[in-house]
Amino acid sequence: MDQPDRAAAEERSAGDVGSRDKTPRTERGRRTLRKLLDAAAVEFGECGFHDASISAITRRAGTALGSFYTYFDSKEEIFQALVRYMSEQLRDHVTPIVQAAPNEIAAERIGLESFLGFVREHREIYRIIDEAEFVDYASYRRHYETTVERIRQRLEAGAARGEIRSDVGEIHAWAIAGMNVFLGMRYGLWDADADIGKVAQIANDLLANGLSPSDR
Repeated sequence: MDQPDRAAAEERSAGDVGSRDKTPRTERGRRTLRKLLDAAAVEFGECGFHDASISAITRRAGTALGSFYTYFDSKEEIFQALVRYMSEQLRDHVTPIVQAAPNEIAAERIGLESFLGFVREHREIYRIIDEAEFVDYASYRRHYETTVERIRQRLEAGAARGEIRSDVGEIHAWAIAGMNVFLGMRYGLWDADADIGKVAQIANDLLANGLSPSDR
């Protein structure tokens, strides 16, 4: 038995795998799972869902094919997990930076700038999320709903502190999310030379001041 297969066997013998729960409970298992997800991100990002393969994912991850089935039953299942994994990565990247902002308006600027930087480092995220609409619509919708919910909570907390208007809510959160998605596509994905700090500042001025003439 080679080393990857032995690792998979140890995971199974530790009771980490089964039809009801494939969540790894050892650090070795968690490392293997992350390797598979990171490899899947590259594979799906480069090839798309339909042309990607399980064997290619395991080759990229440097794991045995059997290790894949320790954690996933199919290509569809790892794709679902990948959408959730990338959403969590984005959340973990942006949230601490946003929480350190001095006020809500600044938090939206910092959050957008951080998001644009994340997109440049993880260019595959757009293709994967876009394909999720057709591969696993529930994951696609959940990604955007959870993202918007975080924005809504930030806005309402800022309103409660008196930092922004008091009537903010779900529609405002969706509007900001939509702006961020398209700015991410244009200046994170398509234009790697754009000054993302300037992009975030212009968008933030729009949030703070709207489109009314500046001399009003």
